[in-house]
Amino acid sequence: MAGPLAQLRVTLFLLVLLFPLTTRADIPLVTLSYFSTLPSKLFYFDDSTSVLWHDTANGIVFVSEDEGKSWTQSTDIPEGEAAMLVEHPFDTKVAFMLSRKYTHYRTINRGKTWQTFETPIPPALTSTPLSFHATEPGYVLFHGTRCENTGIWWGRECHDEAYYSLDQFSDDLKLLLTPITRCVFARSTKDFLTAPERQVLCVGIDVESSEGHAVESSRLYTSEDFFDTDGQIVNFGRGKQGRGVVALGVVSKFIVVALKDLVNPDSGEMVLYVSVDAQNWAHARFPHGSGRLLENAYTIVESTTHSLAVDVLTHSRSTVGTLFVSNSNGTFFVRSLQNTNRNAEGFVDYEEIVGVEGVGLANFVANAEEVDGRGQEKQLRTVITFDDGSSWDRLPLPTDLRGNEIACPNENCTLHLHSVSTPHNLGRIFSSPAPGFVMGVGSVGDYLLPYEECDTFLSSDAGLHWKRVAQNANMYEFGGQGSIIVIVDDEDYTDHVLYSYDSGTTWHDLKFGVNIRARGLTTVPDSTSQKFLLLGTLSRKDQNDDGRHVSVFLDFAPLQKRQCGASDFEKWYARTAKGHECVMGHKQYYNRRKADADCYVGHKFEDPIEFEENCACTAYDYECDYNFVSMCGNCVAAGPEPIPSGVCTTGRESEQYQGSSGYRLIPGNTCDKKLPGAVVKDEKVLKDCSNAAVPEGEATHQTFQFPAPILQHFYFKNSPTILVQLEDHTVWQSPNEGYSWTQLHPDLRFLAIYMHAYSDDRAYIITDSRKVLYTTSTGRDWYELETPTDVNTFRVALLQFHPTRRDWIIWTGQQDCNVPGGGTSCRTTAHYSQDNGRRWYEIENYVKQCTWGRDKNLKIDERLIVCESFAIKSGNMRLFGLENPLQLVAGRDLYSQKVKLFDNVVGLAKFSEYMIVAELGAQNTLDLQVSLDGKTFATGLFPAEYKLDNHAYTILESSTDSVFLHVTMSTQWGAEYGSILKSNSNGTYYGVSLDYANRNDAGYVDFEKNQGLDGIAVANVLTNPDEALLTGKKRLQTRITHNDGGSWKPIPPPSKDSLGQPYDCTSTKCTLNIHGYTERRDARATYSSPAATGLMMAVGSVGEALASYTESDIFLTRDAGFTWEEVHKDAHMWEFGDSGSLLVIVNDEKATDYVLFTTDEGLNWREYHFGDTVRINTLVNAPSDTSRKFLMFGESSTQGTVAIHLDFTQLTKKQCKFDIEDQNNDDFELWSPSEEREEQCLFGRQVAYYRRLRDRNCYIGDMKPPGRLVHNCICKRSDFECEFNHRRNDAGECVLVAGAEPLPSSMADQCMNGEEFWYDRTAYRKIPFSTCEGGEQLNLGKRHDCPGLQGKSFFFWLSVIVLPAGLVSLLAYWFYKRSGHMKGTIRLPDGMTRPSLSTDAGLVDTIASVPWYLLGLATVAITAIENIRIPWLSGLFRSRRGYRTVAVDEDAQVLRFEDEES
Repeated sequence: MAGPLAQLRVTLFLLVLLFPLTTRADIPLVTLSYFSTLPSKLFYFDDSTSVLWHDTANGIVFVSEDEGKSWTQSTDIPEGEAAMLVEHPFDTKVAFMLSRKYTHYRTINRGKTWQTFETPIPPALTSTPLSFHATEPGYVLFHGTRCENTGIWWGRECHDEAYYSLDQFSDDLKLLLTPITRCVFARSTKDFLTAPERQVLCVGIDVESSEGHAVESSRLYTSEDFFDTDGQIVNFGRGKQGRGVVALGVVSKFIVVALKDLVNPDSGEMVLYVSVDAQNWAHARFPHGSGRLLENAYTIVESTTHSLAVDVLTHSRSTVGTLFVSNSNGTFFVRSLQNTNRNAEGFVDYEEIVGVEGVGLANFVANAEEVDGRGQEKQLRTVITFDDGSSWDRLPLPTDLRGNEIACPNENCTLHLHSVSTPHNLGRIFSSPAPGFVMGVGSVGDYLLPYEECDTFLSSDAGLHWKRVAQNANMYEFGGQGSIIVIVDDEDYTDHVLYSYDSGTTWHDLKFGVNIRARGLTTVPDSTSQKFLLLGTLSRKDQNDDGRHVSVFLDFAPLQKRQCGASDFEKWYARTAKGHECVMGHKQYYNRRKADADCYVGHKFEDPIEFEENCACTAYDYECDYNFVSMCGNCVAAGPEPIPSGVCTTGRESEQYQGSSGYRLIPGNTCDKKLPGAVVKDEKVLKDCSNAAVPEGEATHQTFQFPAPILQHFYFKNSPTILVQLEDHTVWQSPNEGYSWTQLHPDLRFLAIYMHAYSDDRAYIITDSRKVLYTTSTGRDWYELETPTDVNTFRVALLQFHPTRRDWIIWTGQQDCNVPGGGTSCRTTAHYSQDNGRRWYEIENYVKQCTWGRDKNLKIDERLIVCESFAIKSGNMRLFGLENPLQLVAGRDLYSQKVKLFDNVVGLAKFSEYMIVAELGAQNTLDLQVSLDGKTFATGLFPAEYKLDNHAYTILESSTDSVFLHVTMSTQWGAEYGSILKSNSNGTYYGVSLDYANRNDAGYVDFEKNQGLDGIAVANVLTNPDEALLTGKKRLQTRITHNDGGSWKPIPPPSKDSLGQPYDCTSTKCTLNIHGYTERRDARATYSSPAATGLMMAVGSVGEALASYTESDIFLTRDAGFTWEEVHKDAHMWEFGDSGSLLVIVNDEKATDYVLFTTDEGLNWREYHFGDTVRINTLVNAPSDTSRKFLMFGESSTQGTVAIHLDFTQLTKKQCKFDIEDQNNDDFELWSPSEEREEQCLFGRQVAYYRRLRDRNCYIGDMKPPGRLVHNCICKRSDFECEFNHRRNDAGECVLVAGAEPLPSSMADQCMNGEEFWYDRTAYRKIPFSTCEGGEQLNLGKRHDCPGLQGKSFFFWLSVIVLPAGLVSLLAYWFYKRSGHMKGTIRLPDGMTRPSLSTDAGLVDTIASVPWYLLGLATVAITAIENIRIPWLSGLFRSRRGYRTVAVDEDAQVLRFEDEES
């Protein structure tokens, strides 16, 4: 670069140009300095004139002590050693320069001098190798990488370690923790001061984990003495599932930790935990259905001290997200803005205005669905919030410099601005510390135009009003607390800047004598200086030997304006938008220079002083208190309120206590409750002691009377909120598991409730008009939408939901039916909406149903719509018969491209990964068509005796890669039965699993799978099928399978009943038989629960046949159906709670006034009386079966229909303990279904589960022990089932059905993936869900060789693969060393998109990287070949990414090099 003399010559030359006659006092000073490269980082020391210029290309640093007017190279740091510049965020005199080795540098005088310090290992390859303490500036954490040779070729095993210093590296570094991925101080921000001073948190690798160095072994560790004697693992209340930590950060007053969801590891989802004290952690709850929280798919954006803002990627094919804002403790999030714009790196178009609370700017994608579905270009629109994201408004139309509103062709026009995802300058995008001043580059119209077509706009009132200050795109910067504004052309080369002293009303140009392409414009961080620094690249004609880049120092102090006095300032309120003047209980104002004051502010390095003026409290200043939840805008009790000791002790019914009103002032809110008109919502209120929480060891209840009988009820999954519809067409809601109830919209008449099938927080309530109520927040708030047609009366489902797009719904209504006589064109019509009912688009009319082709596990085209559509589309649909066949039509791209799949169908079903169509053939035969992709269908092949000619069938559950299908063999009333068939893995071949399976006249079947264990199912069969055809009376017995239908067995009876007496039936024909699915009032009352592993309950009897329901008793099994015990006489309803640690039963034969409950899985039962005698119809728990609160619905002779809320949470306050390290002293045991059965393995594996010990008095709650442990077994006969057209004989062998043909053996199917051999088909096939290995192979017949190269010799493969690969590797390694790929060098990537070998990987990562490493060597070799420039080869390996998008340094500000003058 140029020396000081060259700078002086340039300055003098410019002075001669600027002052040809006399020296004038009103001309700004310009000084040029030349550099060979642009800085990767330009850093101002806060509140000083010192600046650092870091040149990573040459590994040097330049220092300026006069805000960039002059520069000198630091001689304390050897050339080539300056790798990363790290400023100290809490000590304004300190910075660090890290090298790539062991010697590094520190300055404590703002860069004047640098001292060396040593580290035991090189810095880690991360953007944050140092972590700092907010209140103890001497405390620093250092992250380094330690590598050791593995001895395998050039392999190295690397891991990161953390060290700490208590005196900014003046002391010796001490090891903190190893191996780690990141460590931070709890006090990492000035807002987080509640944690202990020395507390650190580290994401470390559990070296004893069986996962090695995989993410599953990463955990959060914390210590208050740098892990000297104190060190703890934070498990977040998840036990062993508190692993898989992928991110840790401190944002404002929040510590945020992201964990991989190990409960569902294949989903890729994460869970967030938040703490405000580094001690207690809360699970951050996002609205259900708001999009999955995936790794690298969320961004924590700028947040305040009273809320946390997170943007989540919600569109899988495009960079479009949704912004969520939390409550005051960061645990509950609400949707703030949908379809936010983000770039591929995760940067979100959202920025808060500096110094103005609650105001921020964001961009959203107006055509998000088209972008995601059709790949269209984004159409961005800009919105502004004045209340921290609670609401958003469009920007107003701007004016020009004359005050005239800029013309716009339509009323939808508004101002839109480029934002964070496309930065064009250093620092913040819109604002600076200058109070209220905001600038941006944008356009006026329907959406944002490309940057080069945009103009520059200014707002001086924090975004409320805007004016256009330049008709092209400019970089901009504020100085003198906003008293001076400088802009420079950002579209082309320029030789001047423009500046304004009157808030952008008038502009003056300042030439600097050369043409440059601006790269950055900046000033001191607090914008209090009148000096600016412009970075640029010189045009070729202006370049010289001193360098091709230039810094232009601009000093406006010589204008010699007077310093502003008191009369030059005005009180400027930061928020003047109507209704948004107060945020967090106060107004905010500054004393700001008047726009027309001809003076400079001065007070350099003094931040603008903020003043607050408290407002009268309003309802918005309060939030729900602890133990209260929000519902429809009100805070209601979540249950009985805990009370302090010493109250409610007399036992008198009239006794009261002072309890919470349900509200509390938001922490940090400063509103004044004494001002006129103030709303006070947090005063204590008198409450009856009968509503208070009971002492430990007792249960409690609450009874609510409904005005009419109950039609249906629905829980929101993973929520305590429940909806109930009554026969009088009203809907009631409880936010607290039935403790209290509120009627929804008493003015409306409701017909039905639809729960969103894939979004747990959404529900839709249908009215008798076109109005539909819906919620997206589990009932906290309800909104209205209008449907395009009337509610249909054809018994066709009104709503269909999309499995991944929560706002995509299909409505099937009716048209032209509400006329006398029914109308001549009465028909159904289907519409779809992509915005939850705001806009509707017609799909088709005259349809039986239209549904989305995609399903949860059927992962096909998400824009596919499939309709069962009548061929003739005219006339009254109610009169249609067989003459108008029902066609199956698939419409791609939202039904815009229709294809008829089948001419005549009976029905369509989707479940698991299958789409199944019942096709009516020419001879009225019923064919089953199965598809796994929605495009290709295969006809289901059935055994000879089970052709579906005119048979009815029921598709049963499928959870083990097979379809269970019930084919009806008898439809005679009183003798309905059929056979259960099971398919192969793609649903096309079916074999018999169980004959004479019971069904009812509605087609429902006595078949149910265990909810928590694979392969276990229960079914009832007729033992007298021939007799039942004559008498109409069935004799039923129960069968159970533990190998997914491969074989079925009777259930052995218990030896004694619940009274200890033997059963009357003692013959070998005596079995336990239980009542099944066909007799239930509520299909949701299943035998088992996924939360209570191994537990099942049922009503049944011991005998040769199933007794009637009222003659039956209730039974329990703890081992998944192997052994059962009678737990009480008479038929009872049952329900699981707290993951099975609490069971509740209630009499189901007559009215009762008590329930029975057990906390030891039936060893002991206790009664709880709830008062009035009630005939209970329903007993439920939350869908997850993890709550200790239950709800009963019933009929009382005195009160009518009642809801009884049962609360068992006070039975014990001790939470169960799970300790993977000391399992002999915790509250869980390891249990396997194989303990009680002859077969040790199920599905080819031995599986073990953790369950609570039966005698422990503790509750599980959200403390979940780890999932199942799996060990694969060798294959046995039980791992095989009969092949197509085969069935088991009396000896249990699979034999061919008489007259049937076996499936042919296929060489092509078995040799398509390079297999060495293929085998003849046998009478057996392996159960698809089995993972057994080796052992018996009953499915493999005679072996044959597959055609191909399998027979080639070792020397053939040596010559074809090994030797050429070795030569390439040697060439690659030579060039690898020569080209600077080795550790310790920096090079610009070639642009190839292959990942390189990570030097901070652990052992497992290193091993996993070997294939990429070899490919990387080949890439280097390709680079060498490319550099040779063989003509015909030049374009073959062309780089996909060029130099211009490469960031030289991780920590560097990316400067974009769009063009250069030729």
